[in-house]
Amino acid sequence: MAPGHPERHRGVPVLAGSDTDPPDRAGVRIKSVPMSKPDKLLIDIAARVESAQSSRMSLTVVTHGAVITGRLAPESVWRKRVSEVLTDSADLSAFSAAFDAPAEKEEAPTHLHFHVARILQGTMGIPETGGMYRVAIEDVSAWTVGDFSYSDH
Repeated sequence: MAPGHPERHRGVPVLAGSDTDPPDRAGVRIKSVPMSKPDKLLIDIAARVESAQSSRMSLTVVTHGAVITGRLAPESVWRKRVSEVLTDSADLSAFSAAFDAPAEKEEAPTHLHFHVARILQGTMGIPETGGMYRVAIEDVSAWTVGDFSYSDH
């Protein structure tokens, strides 16, 4: 393979990716590598959200190639909201009890709890109304403060 040319795998160019990484629009697989040692600043932000019981912190993260943007919530608030949504569902109400149990207290947060969040896909945000996502901090490969808007154009 000539220098500067991406490796090809099953006919799809690969830039440090694998079969499990989805190709982008050009058909190139770009691998999102989780942090080998979680970012202390990101852990501090999550801890501050927990201690202040605030859900005003906007954050955008990249995890396993997906871009998730939204606001962070304390785990207890996030669990309560997920439980409420499940309780209101005829098919899923039995699962709400799993979210009613108090969260185990950890020395430092291990997960980010997003609400009114979207997975950015091209020019769309999925779901349109925002969703509830739990992301392991160790799986975050990049992040920025603030949330990204998306365009329907």
